[in-house]
Amino acid sequence: MESKEIFIISTVRSATEEYVNKLEQYVQKLESSGHSVHLPHRDTNQENSGFDICVQNTNAINDADEVHIFYNSKSQGTHFDLGVAFALNKKLVVVENENYCKGKSFAKMIDEWSRKK
Repeated sequence: MESKEIFIISTVRSATEEYVNKLEQYVQKLESSGHSVHLPHRDTNQENSGFDICVQNTNAINDADEVHIFYNSKSQGTHFDLGVAFALNKKLVVVENENYCKGKSFAKMIDEWSRKK
């Protein structure tokens, strides 16, 4: 299997300990398979200003072969990172998504996007 650069889109500010553990277990599996992973709560300097965090994540997304998402509609950072990944035409892997109904929603759109590549 080819080694990939992967960026994880996930909640940072309101992340619970349980959620962080789930993210880190997922990343550990990817890294043990030889992939390089950028996990924002771990790899983006969260002490920086919001602007600098966005710049750092944008650069990491640009460098990524794939973007994997744990979607949370309440996370503003998730929507920012998702927009960057969309603009850069990145392959999207949906790890977790929210339930959705008929009609348009980001949750539905990311499922559609993940099937495009």
